[in-house]
Amino acid sequence: MIKVLIVDDSVFMRTILKDIIGRDPEIEVLGTAVDGIDALAKTEHLEPDIITLDIEMPRMNGIELLQKLRRLPLAKKPKILMLSSLTAEGAEMTLKAIRLGASDFLLKPTDLRKVRTIEEDVVSKIKHLVSLPDAIVKKTAPRTRSVTDKDKAETLVLIGSSAGGPQMLDTLLSMFPADLGAGVVITQHMPVGFTAALAERFNRICPLDVKETENGDLITRNNILLSKAGYHTIITSAQTTPGRIAGKVVHSSGQPLHGVKPAVDKTFISASKVYGKNIVSVILSGMGSDGGAGMLAIKEAGGRTFVVREDECLVYGMARSALDHNAVQETVSLKKMADEIHRAVRKIGG
Repeated sequence: MIKVLIVDDSVFMRTILKDIIGRDPEIEVLGTAVDGIDALAKTEHLEPDIITLDIEMPRMNGIELLQKLRRLPLAKKPKILMLSSLTAEGAEMTLKAIRLGASDFLLKPTDLRKVRTIEEDVVSKIKHLVSLPDAIVKKTAPRTRSVTDKDKAETLVLIGSSAGGPQMLDTLLSMFPADLGAGVVITQHMPVGFTAALAERFNRICPLDVKETENGDLITRNNILLSKAGYHTIITSAQTTPGRIAGKVVHSSGQPLHGVKPAVDKTFISASKVYGKNIVSVILSGMGSDGGAGMLAIKEAGGRTFVVREDECLVYGMARSALDHNAVQETVSLKKMADEIHRAVRKIGG
């Protein structure tokens, strides 16, 4: 049984979450807490595996509780699932919470009367957190020197995902080798403001360094860029030694495509014009048709194209779009995807 403590100052939220979470036979709700002070005492006494944590609370808020929990001498630290508001302040506080050790975050509906719409997400995230690997201690410090031509990636791995994607990305990125030998750009549909926190989460469990894109970022070997929400990530050519391939990120504030920004199609299509056959592309779980046309452009340019199996996806819309475009060379199980990507990268590199 997964033991859960619910922390929220709203009696409405506590009641709904207890009902939602308690229905699952694999999860036991140990209790609820009304604020950080209450939660601190109950954490020591009940020893939960997971804490669902609101940010804004009286007496001691969620951020203050995280700071206290870091210093608490517990035999086993609970993993923290933050419940974040879909606001600019919510995004800022979520990033701070992740940096303080929160394991994951869940976006609450703007209209709390619709909170039951997150039922599937809450339960799946709780179960996923139990299996999530601990933070990786990176062997090398983040890059501080100037990037040279030798650092630039001549092979590019592109990953696109939406609903159900972050949990798949957790699994995939944690299995990447530290010497992947390519640059990586991930385009995940997400509300504006929250991709910085997501990149921080991925960086914690991935052997490669992960950061949110900035306009002008160079694509470098063994580094991962996560497309910043609110912009399309366009891949353009970067200056380099004649005969070498190099790319950089340009943020585009153009209109949404498929109703989203960033759009996977924008990234995939632009990258196909720079990297051609030196691309390995992957589509994971996601709703809608984004990615199909982009993956076709990569296939036609000579790159490799993979999607995950349908039975592993929360939603199969994006992968189905790629299949409908006849753009998919291989369907791969998630647990084998990292190996397939690495094998394809090595083949491109000769």
